[in-house]
Amino acid sequence: MNRFASIFSALLIVTLASIAFAQQPVGTSKVNGPELFPLEDLRPGMKGTARTVFSGSETQEFNVEILGVLPGFPNPRQSAIIGKLSGSNVEKTGVFAGMSGSPVYIDGKIVGAIAFSFPFSKEPIAGITPIKHMIDIFNKGAENERAKPREPRPVSFAQLAGTDWKPDLPKPAVSSVSLLAPVTAGSPLMPLIGQQMTPIATPLVFSGISQESLSMFAPQLMASGMLPVSGVGGSAAITPLAEVTNNTFPPGSSISVQLVRGDYSLAAAGTVTMRDGDRIYAFGHPFLSLGASDMPMTESSVVTVIANMNNSFKLAVPGQMVGSIAQDRATGIYGLLSRAPKMIPVKVNLHTSRDKTETYSYEVVSDSFLTPILLNITVFNTITSSERVLGESTIAVKGQIKVKGQEAIQIDRRFSANNSPFQAAGSIAGPVASLLTSGFDDVQLDGITLDISSSEMKYAGTLERITLDRTEVRRGEKVEVQAYVRTESGKQFVQRIPVQIPEDAALGQLLVFVGDGGALQEGSPAKAFVPQDLSQLVRAINTVKKSDRLYVKLFRITAGAVIGTSELPSLPPSMVATLNSDRTSGGYTPTVLSPVYEMELPPAEFVISGQQLIAIDVVR
Repeated sequence: MNRFASIFSALLIVTLASIAFAQQPVGTSKVNGPELFPLEDLRPGMKGTARTVFSGSETQEFNVEILGVLPGFPNPRQSAIIGKLSGSNVEKTGVFAGMSGSPVYIDGKIVGAIAFSFPFSKEPIAGITPIKHMIDIFNKGAENERAKPREPRPVSFAQLAGTDWKPDLPKPAVSSVSLLAPVTAGSPLMPLIGQQMTPIATPLVFSGISQESLSMFAPQLMASGMLPVSGVGGSAAITPLAEVTNNTFPPGSSISVQLVRGDYSLAAAGTVTMRDGDRIYAFGHPFLSLGASDMPMTESSVVTVIANMNNSFKLAVPGQMVGSIAQDRATGIYGLLSRAPKMIPVKVNLHTSRDKTETYSYEVVSDSFLTPILLNITVFNTITSSERVLGESTIAVKGQIKVKGQEAIQIDRRFSANNSPFQAAGSIAGPVASLLTSGFDDVQLDGITLDISSSEMKYAGTLERITLDRTEVRRGEKVEVQAYVRTESGKQFVQRIPVQIPEDAALGQLLVFVGDGGALQEGSPAKAFVPQDLSQLVRAINTVKKSDRLYVKLFRITAGAVIGTSELPSLPPSMVATLNSDRTSGGYTPTVLSPVYEMELPPAEFVISGQQLIAIDVVR
């Protein structure tokens, strides 16, 4: 009886343990990876194997022979293992773009990830990042970087109002050699490019973006370390987070990092090095060196590997999203399964010059550096996919940018020039860049909705002169300003503007300014400010003057000051003396013109530019 009870108890324990394991959430369970092979135990001549995907989604094995170890490469206190690859597939393709992260094993223990290559090498010789380097760099608590408070940054009104937005590029431009790892343009190392061991290139595949659009934005993309490829891959639908199983991301499987998905798609393919529970290690070298990041991590299938005389590369199609890339650092990328990234939904309604409406829906990653660039490209491509790229056109952009916990930023801009699509795209990228680089840690964009109307005609005029119906006026009376505008064809028209003098206007001379919003903003003494909170920045963006319409502003010649974004007109002498005292310095901008009245005119048929100033006397 005792023997039976012992057997029954043992079976009961096994059964309960099995049930507990089955009920444990998939993706958070500990999946024990292979044992690590110590770097110091490697010797030249050792034989091992590696895994990657050459076609479909199944991994295939090939051989690796260790040739040696390079200490101090690519960074101090790091090493790179040199190995020679062999096997029917790699002898055909060599080290190819998309192989980054392929795990290497010796005696069943993981050595590291294939990550480097020698361009133009006659043999498939690769550099391998030791697995310990990949694990150590992601175990330093850097995942919480985003939670650290940051200092707010100065914001320029010219930046908020500008339409020729340009990114603040952290890297020098790279050479345009297709699919090769970047080398600084003009570098003395250019002639020695074949003698360098460089990170295996990770081509970013743009789907839905024309080659012409990529060519126009190539300097921005290459300067940020990206090597754009148009159409070499499939698009990725907007899908919810898929269920994670124990078969998700086995070592050697193909992985895609998505920056844009939907009607437009931008993804980079690489290889999974190791899965440890819900943690994924891949690439073996940086993707874009973003540090802490939040990008969709998806499974992918490989159509084929294109064997190329220059550099072979992988054709991959993104699949289901199963998590997010949390870090992008010197020794690879680090992802977490079952965690959805925060994406920014974008919807664009394009009303073409042929009375058709086309709708584009997509999502972009939320990143202070990448998001403005991606918006710049996608909005530009949306316009030029149906309208002309070069030549005269008029583009009107209306919509809003939703900011969590804040009032929506309203977009209402119009451009009539030879480069209207560029200006229209920049008018969206500019304010988004200001928000994401503001230094506030609570910035979350909940969506961008745009209505864009296009015409293949140019409707632009120049303000030539202004006149008044009289030179003297009493308080509270109205004076008529006549603005003479001439179009490029030589046609002249007059816009009559009634202006009421304030009841409390001081006696004496007033200056009447009439001009476009850009000119008024440029002439303002408030050039830049440091926002105290996100609300102040949002208000400043919403009050930026519009460059497609006229403004009327009355000034009085008297001392004033600008503090932050606020104009303090007609200050009493005691206040001016306090600001200018020996005990006070800085914190304000003195002015000699104090604003009395301002009016924004509704947009006219033409986009009017220019400015004029005239004086009027206020009498009893």
